[in-house]
Amino acid sequence: MSSADRAIRVKRVYDAAAPEDGYRVLVDRLWPRGVRKDALGMDEWAKDLAPSTALRRAWHHGDISDEAFRDRYAAELDAVPALASLARRCRAGTVTLLVATRDIGRSHAHVLARELERHAAARVDGAAGRTG
Repeated sequence: MSSADRAIRVKRVYDAAAPEDGYRVLVDRLWPRGVRKDALGMDEWAKDLAPSTALRRAWHHGDISDEAFRDRYAAELDAVPALASLARRCRAGTVTLLVATRDIGRSHAHVLARELERHAAARVDGAAGRTG
């Protein structure tokens, strides 16, 4: 599969599912308000990939900068085994990260997407460098 066939997308849970979404993963720690579990159309709920409650609160309350949030969240993700599993899915095809936030441009999902891309690329580069 070419890299053109793979993508990591970010989408609100309130937007309709589409065939091009590929594997759909809810990446919020809390279930989104007003959404029935049988109506979301997701493949996985990866709560562990959401920022910790303390980190999320500090960021939302303005106690830490966006840059500090990105750095701390990336460090949290390095300790989460589910990151490697989702990175493998990203190498196989399109993955859509679902969030309930109103402003997806200021969502943790973009940091997660960047980390998934980094982990997926590192695995591909590492596998390509092996000789047998």
